[in-house]
Amino acid sequence: MTHVLKLDDWQVWQTAARLSHVTITERCRVIAAMAAESGVQPAGMTPAQIIEWLHSHPEWSDSTAATYQSYVGAWFKWLQLVDHRPDNPMVKVGTAHYPDREPRPISDEDMARLMGARMWRSTRIMILLAALAGLRVSEIARVRGEDVDLGARLIWVKGKGRKLRSIPLHPILVEVASTMPVKGWWFPMRGTPGAPMHGKSVSDVVGRTMRRAGVNATPHALRHWYATTLLANGADLRTVQELLRHKSLATTQVYTKVSDERRRQAVDDLDPLRWRTPAGRVDLVGDVLG
Repeated sequence: MTHVLKLDDWQVWQTAARLSHVTITERCRVIAAMAAESGVQPAGMTPAQIIEWLHSHPEWSDSTAATYQSYVGAWFKWLQLVDHRPDNPMVKVGTAHYPDREPRPISDEDMARLMGARMWRSTRIMILLAALAGLRVSEIARVRGEDVDLGARLIWVKGKGRKLRSIPLHPILVEVASTMPVKGWWFPMRGTPGAPMHGKSVSDVVGRTMRRAGVNATPHALRHWYATTLLANGADLRTVQELLRHKSLATTQVYTKVSDERRRQAVDDLDPLRWRTPAGRVDLVGDVLG
């Protein structure tokens, strides 16, 4: 059996497991690339060959390298599961370790600049769904009129793991939703109204709009703004976890990291001479700086 047939089998198996189309496509693409670049049949690769291939891409970010390594791990786990090979070489390669991530939300100033920029109405609605409902670009692409309950002020979202969750609609989104189709895709693919846009297309549209507005951020930074602003406004961590639809509270905790502005203000407020009287402080400061 060739590696192409095995990839086809793996694709069918993942589809049956109800993994997302994007995940399946990316996994198969990476394994096909590994086979083409290494010149080795991927089902029979040794730990040394896998490590050599992973290390042949210094241009990958740490996060990308960890993601691709996890794809390779999923491939060999499946091969062993369906008896295509007796061992799993990734046991010797090791587990992918993702770097510590800090949220990079769009700033309030950039948010105001973005919302004041000229753009298509559909693009503005995409941005509002990210900033006021915390939707990922892949989720924005697949919003349908049937997902919105205006009476309950909810939008139902099928996110990672194909889990269906409801999110309260912000008053602005309630107003927006009342003007959108009650059935069908809100953002249909151009020329194919029966299909939704791709998540990458949403990312490209929003990203271009950000650049035209002079905003140096990614579309995903809007979701980060949603999370960090909720916490800054007093929402508890458990509530934010539910709104972000994170499986683990630990994933949400990354948003509790103190902002650079608050850290800077905390340092600026330090006063090594605070126990002195104001009159004596000027002289002491002069002594310190002198």
